[in-house]
Amino acid sequence: MSEIPAVSREWHLVARPQGWPVATDFALREVPVSADPAPGRILVRNLHMSVDPYMRGRMNDVKSYIPPFQLDAPMDGGAVGEVVASAAEGFEVGDHVLHGLGWREYAEFDAKHATKVDASLAPLSAYLGVLGMPGMTAYAGLFKVASFKEGDSVFVSGAAGAVGSLVGQFAKIKGASRVIGSAGSAEKVTTLTEKYGFDAAFNYKDGPVAEQLKAAAPEGIDVYFDNVGGDHLEAAISSLKVHGRATLCGAIAQYNATEPTPGPRNLALVIGKRLRLQGILVGDHAGLQQQFVQDVAGWLRSGELTYDETVVEGVENAADAFLGLLRGDNTGKMIVSFTG
Repeated sequence: MSEIPAVSREWHLVARPQGWPVATDFALREVPVSADPAPGRILVRNLHMSVDPYMRGRMNDVKSYIPPFQLDAPMDGGAVGEVVASAAEGFEVGDHVLHGLGWREYAEFDAKHATKVDASLAPLSAYLGVLGMPGMTAYAGLFKVASFKEGDSVFVSGAAGAVGSLVGQFAKIKGASRVIGSAGSAEKVTTLTEKYGFDAAFNYKDGPVAEQLKAAAPEGIDVYFDNVGGDHLEAAISSLKVHGRATLCGAIAQYNATEPTPGPRNLALVIGKRLRLQGILVGDHAGLQQQFVQDVAGWLRSGELTYDETVVEGVENAADAFLGLLRGDNTGKMIVSFTG
């Protein structure tokens, strides 16, 4: 175990982005490290941190389901690391824990906010992806919110990302009749069909989404898992069958918009088709956690489920990793590792 340094680096938001974030909206700063935590607290050396699309919304000073990042203060998000000092019962030096203080090399906090994870069961970074929040989002969003049932035809937008790639595979494992995905490059489209087992996939940059979806699912779809919004949601509403269901998970197409974005122009179809469009916040579904871990761990062991990570090395590259995520540079989960 390395010696605890006197200072650590952490990322601060220093300006609220206007449209697309830029590098100068962030600053990497040095702060002192407390090697002697107070009673009930632990000091963790972060090994991996997560960058996620929802973080873009937290850069705006608006009321939402989660407080905005504060200016000139450390950002936060999912991270997994090693306990290097402990004054908390039940936590020993060397334990690995999952917690919410990413965007920094070292984190000192109340141990009640840490969850022990087992590096012998899965790679530690997996607890930020397939066995973490993205996996749980995919699981709850498909099975609970969208009420998926065997034989459903499913369309997933942003299907090569951390959540979408799992949604499609979960649907196939549980007996979907057809799974279609959209992505932003020919390489990702190939990954969807050849690695993740999607029945069809298309590059949304190749033509109108509605036309490509109709060609891929001429008989329509029963379930839509939305990570994009915009023209994808409009296309899905057109293709959904009567009593179709849509889980609205993300709308990355409009996260960086500087003007109000138009809604789907075909919302009247929701009435006649009796569609159900429902948003998801993963925190509402904690009751599924045990079943989620049991199912997903089993599918990983059996080889039915696979996952990808796009890993960026070094805390100094975390802001670039986040900007890359917004551009769609990742396949699967975008991870920043500090293990070098």
